[in-house]
Amino acid sequence: MKNRGRIVAFFLIIVVFAATIGTTVTGVAKNINLGLDLQGGFEVLYEVEPVDKDQEINSKLMEGTVQTLNDRVNRLGISESVINIEGDDRIRVQLAGVDNQTEAREMLATSARLSFRDVDDNELLDGSDVKEGSAKQDFDTQTNSPIVTLQLKDAAKFGEVTTDIKNMGAPNNLLVIWMDYQDGDSYEAEAGKEEPKFISAPSVKETLNTTNVQISGDFTVESAKRLADVINSGSLPVNMTEKYSTSVGAQFGEKALNQTIFAGFVGIALVMLFMLGIYRFPGMIASINLIIYIYLILVVFQLMNGVLTLPGIAALILGVGMAVDANVITFERIKEEIRSGKSIMSSIKAGSKSSFITILDANITTMLAAAVLFIFGTSSIKGFATMLIISILVSFLTAVFGTRLFMNLWMKSPFLKKRPGWFGVKKADIKDIADKTEEEPKLFNRQFNIVQHRKKFIIASAIMIIIGAGLLAVFKMNPGIDFTSGTRIEILSDESLTGEEIEADLEQLGLEPKSTVISGDNNEIAVTRYDTVLTENDVADVKSLFSEKYGNDPNVSVVSPIVGQELVKNAMYALGIALVGMLIYVAFRFEFFFGLTAMLALIHDAFFMLVIFSVTRIEFDVTIVAALLTIIGYSINDTIVVFDRIRENLRKEKQVKSFKKLAGIVNRSIVQTFTRSINTSLTTLIAVLAFLVLGAASIKGFAIALAVGLIAGTYSSVFLAAQLWLVWRGKMLKKKPVDFRKKKRVDGPQV
Repeated sequence: MKNRGRIVAFFLIIVVFAATIGTTVTGVAKNINLGLDLQGGFEVLYEVEPVDKDQEINSKLMEGTVQTLNDRVNRLGISESVINIEGDDRIRVQLAGVDNQTEAREMLATSARLSFRDVDDNELLDGSDVKEGSAKQDFDTQTNSPIVTLQLKDAAKFGEVTTDIKNMGAPNNLLVIWMDYQDGDSYEAEAGKEEPKFISAPSVKETLNTTNVQISGDFTVESAKRLADVINSGSLPVNMTEKYSTSVGAQFGEKALNQTIFAGFVGIALVMLFMLGIYRFPGMIASINLIIYIYLILVVFQLMNGVLTLPGIAALILGVGMAVDANVITFERIKEEIRSGKSIMSSIKAGSKSSFITILDANITTMLAAAVLFIFGTSSIKGFATMLIISILVSFLTAVFGTRLFMNLWMKSPFLKKRPGWFGVKKADIKDIADKTEEEPKLFNRQFNIVQHRKKFIIASAIMIIIGAGLLAVFKMNPGIDFTSGTRIEILSDESLTGEEIEADLEQLGLEPKSTVISGDNNEIAVTRYDTVLTENDVADVKSLFSEKYGNDPNVSVVSPIVGQELVKNAMYALGIALVGMLIYVAFRFEFFFGLTAMLALIHDAFFMLVIFSVTRIEFDVTIVAALLTIIGYSINDTIVVFDRIRENLRKEKQVKSFKKLAGIVNRSIVQTFTRSINTSLTTLIAVLAFLVLGAASIKGFAIALAVGLIAGTYSSVFLAAQLWLVWRGKMLKKKPVDFRKKKRVDGPQV
């Protein structure tokens, strides 16, 4: 009866989760904020500069600037904006879902310092003389043309100003209205131009003792309303210079979102099928936990008011691989216990207990990489890191405690008692529990001595590193716009494009690209590169031309040399800190030689990722840095699993005094963890390949980086890291025998 109650409880939990997920997942998904790469929009990095020499840029001034920018954004009707202060003198603005990017950029960039001057450029009134929020778009009663009206604070002061202007006599009796007047500007120089910098210059023929002022000019209704909004939002207390910008058309975002979500669904479905095929009943438990994991991720991300980007979705799917990894470690341990002759219940208890510390160490090391990404990352990389951190925490919760809960409800069931096949174990492979002889572990029913080939693996790796270094020296990297100064324009069409056609269109605007690359399944995407930073007017002309011609706003990225240099520096910092942090952690949890060999294996993996990107000429951008650090975290997972088994097998020995004995322990550990390493890599690779084949073009470089990193990481964990540790640690045997018995093992909570 008690066992029946446990099984009923299991199905009740499943029903509750199914009902909750089924009724709320749509609402949760809709309420998640999408980044500009998923719904269109733009991102700009401004450098803040003082208005004059006496002004000091401090935190109070920066906060006031952000407040003014937020007010302007709100007037545009954009609810999901991200405006952050970076460093001492930079502000990053991200606006998603913007219909008119040109209008939004103009409204953000203008300092909006309104001034009233005479023809000699003497300032008579400024924005502080205008009543707050009084500006509005109106129509001239005589000409019915759009105008801007506003109210001044002091009628008497305006009367004095207009009297002075009137007394200057024609043709100098003009009240010149400026927006963002700068040193060197003059009415005399601008008056003869077709489009002068000043807004208007009405003549004053009488004293005006009033607070009502109207500004006329060559306005449309939209431009007059925009000017009124800018005046009402107040002037910026500083000057802002654009250092970096990127914009994504709505069609780019929508297409990328649909393709990535579809690829994610396919990848997760294939992972579930793989788990069911390999682990049977535990695989079903893992699949249920994967669904719960994804739902909890979305809920937590929504509650945090996070902004989901393409790399963020990739981090979520990568978390699926990590959750599967935790389950694979546990299930492989359970299978080992069943093969040793233990009962199903004892095997579940022992397998869950022995796998806990391995999972904990693996998750902490990956968390270190994610934390480094979060600290040093910007924009979508920070979003990727946020999603990765959430994924690690939630996957640990579901894959460890969730799996244990469900297995606990079933482990005493008579249905499982004599059915080892439900756990992927054949009855013929189960030993008699009374048989205490210890057999060497097998792979494919054969014994393998992997360690005896250590010199071959080390030499092969050394040769590949030399060849890779040569290729890297010849081909070098192909840095993306993130790491170089210049401009990148991505054009999307519903029809096939040709480079000649795109370049001919750009030549009409006086723009000659350095390179043009056509891509996409039907040649519908064109990417042009410039080694110079295009002006805001050039960018506006490009967007207008191709939006009108193809019906899709192009994706434009502009980067100054300073930003590119800082991105490279931050990326190197992130990589270095991640490696050092992992070295310290592994050395603390295991020993120094483990930490050193783990770090060398990680550098090996990262190096081969760079070589592949060099040879294939795929653009190396900030998202690839995220992939690089992710693989570092993921690869050390594999290495730690092998090291943990070596440590465990060493503790079973009194002391290890001979190299032969140590080599036998290392070989046994590699063989014992081999199946787990391959299964974990395969499940994650399935999800990554789904992105590579079915995902958006903008994420394929990311997927290639992950795929290469996974293969290199699996190789280095199984065939390189443990072998290097054996060689170095073996040389120390004569000086100090290996003894791990003094270090305590941390076991997880009981089932």
